[in-house]
Amino acid sequence: QVHFVESGGGLVQPGGSLRLSCGASGSLLSIGVMGWYRQAPGKQRELVTTINIAGTSNYADSVKGRFTISRDNAKNTVYLLMNSLKPEDTAVYYCNSLPAARWGQGTQVTVSS
Repeated sequence: QVHFVESGGGLVQPGGSLRLSCGASGSLLSIGVMGWYRQAPGKQRELVTTINIAGTSNYADSVKGRFTISRDNAKNTVYLLMNSLKPEDTAVYYCNSLPAARWGQGTQVTVSS
């Protein structure tokens, strides 16, 4: 079973940017749809954005226009570029397939001044 390792999180001020990376242990070509999820303290994990193997993406309304998902199948890596970050974007971010496979450790994103 493929597993995923997320990186790139950190502390950023409101309005700032971060780029998250997600490395897969196997070929992304075998995975049709990848997604980024997030879980804020005290809340359920939510799906933020998805991208299919052709590169077509979808976004939750809360991040539309600010976040961009991309995938590099040759590098088995999925990225999430986050711009205009808000305090409400603070969460642990995870990548996974759809449907979800084994969860990784995630990467913490904190947006605070």
